[in-house]
Amino acid sequence: MNAPEPVGHVLVVGAGQAGHQTAAALRERGHRGPVTLVGDEGVPPYERPALSKAYLKRETDTDQLWLRPPTFYERHGITRVQGAAVALDRPARTVRLADGSVLGYDHLVLATGARARTLPVPGGDLAGVHTLRTLRDADRIREHLARARQVVVVGAGFIGLEFAAAARDLGHRVTVVEALPRPLARITSAPTAGHLTRLHEERGNRMLFGQGIAALTGDAAGHVTGVELADGRLLPADLVLAGVGVTPRTELAEAAGLAVDGGIVTDARLLTADPRVSAVGDCALFPHPGSETPLRIESVQNAVDHAGLVADRLTGAARVYDELPRFWSNQFSATLQIAGLSRGHDRELVLRTSPDAFSVLLFRGTALVAVESVNRPADHMAARRLLTAGVPLTPEEAAAEGFTLRNHLRAQAPSPVPAP
Repeated sequence: MNAPEPVGHVLVVGAGQAGHQTAAALRERGHRGPVTLVGDEGVPPYERPALSKAYLKRETDTDQLWLRPPTFYERHGITRVQGAAVALDRPARTVRLADGSVLGYDHLVLATGARARTLPVPGGDLAGVHTLRTLRDADRIREHLARARQVVVVGAGFIGLEFAAAARDLGHRVTVVEALPRPLARITSAPTAGHLTRLHEERGNRMLFGQGIAALTGDAAGHVTGVELADGRLLPADLVLAGVGVTPRTELAEAAGLAVDGGIVTDARLLTADPRVSAVGDCALFPHPGSETPLRIESVQNAVDHAGLVADRLTGAARVYDELPRFWSNQFSATLQIAGLSRGHDRELVLRTSPDAFSVLLFRGTALVAVESVNRPADHMAARRLLTAGVPLTPEEAAAEGFTLRNHLRAQAPSPVPAP
């Protein structure tokens, strides 16, 4: 792919974490040209993680979700435009919005994010069936939870489990239905998944694994009343959350002739085949040294790091993306932190200090590839430093009596290792 030309006006389409951070990082790196941030939600850029936790439980207010105060954008010369981008004309270097207005650019950053998947079964469009991706979604669910009693969550990924924990904390009867044999099956190890399952069950949530859904039932008014499982059982429900993942928003790029393959295809600098167009965040598919195949990562860390790399490149400091992937989740009393990529691992080793505090070391062959830590923040920080610096660790070393990640890091890297 070609190197980008010097840029003037940077147009960022998408005002989520990645889009906001790109605009802010450009100013932090000294970009003096115009910066325009286009968003279609009608509110300032906000934090999404709280939507399935503190915001849902009314422990935080809307104003506390803003990534920056609304005055931040004016002070830093970032023009916010409300509207949905519907067409990209790459030869003309313009983006057309739904209201017919046209915005030009010298460089375009696609931060279009993703949309929540809905349930593709009969009754999936009944009232009371929700997805949780946006602030509007969370507001609707908060209102509905005030009168709901029987809650069914379809999907045991991060959003589904976090929502299930919050709903239980609010006093609701919650059933989680997952087609795979355990929660977070594609994301975490069996020991971590088992701990989270036990935690939910101990708190009163019913967990059903290996179960698909056939349909949703409703009343004469069109409101959901139940979830019919593939085995014929009917679960009563007056609120259903579809936590079955997201679909990247790639339509704008694909219609403009850019490569799309489950995400907007970029090189290691997050450039598309068009040197005037970058892609960042949940919508971007990019190569990574820790993976044999391109990645599309949905995390705040990934969005922030993508934004920093593109801002560096557009202000003259080009580099490739090699940041260590990181993920986190809060559910009841458990804080799960993950460093690295666990896909393809073939060995698991648990370091446990108590029933509720442990780390799982994941190896591929003799190489450590990821560490999952539950209520062990010191382990997580040590794992990040160890994985970033490439400090070697074998399963045999980790299995030795008295082993700790921090001590191993000190012994193998006596000179300070910069935190990622």
